[in-house]
Amino acid sequence: MKRPNKPLSKDANQLAAAIVRLSTEEPEEHPNEQSAISKYLSEIGRRGGLKGGKARAERLSAKKRKEIAQKAAQARWKKK
Repeated sequence: MKRPNKPLSKDANQLAAAIVRLSTEEPEEHPNEQSAISKYLSEIGRRGGLKGGKARAERLSAKKRKEIAQKAAQARWKKK
């Protein structure tokens, strides 16, 4: 919540009115809306597409891929 720029009044009625106004006003930013920076970063982040797993798999040898797959399978079956 944004604080007021001017100090709150010393009069009890004005102070009460200011507190009610501050507590009931709508927030300036909505959590579902993205800022311009967030929109830009999400656009450039997907430019390369989803290539991380495929690129890694192509770099690994068949033996190393098999070891990773066996370790993952053991971890899955170990959970109960």
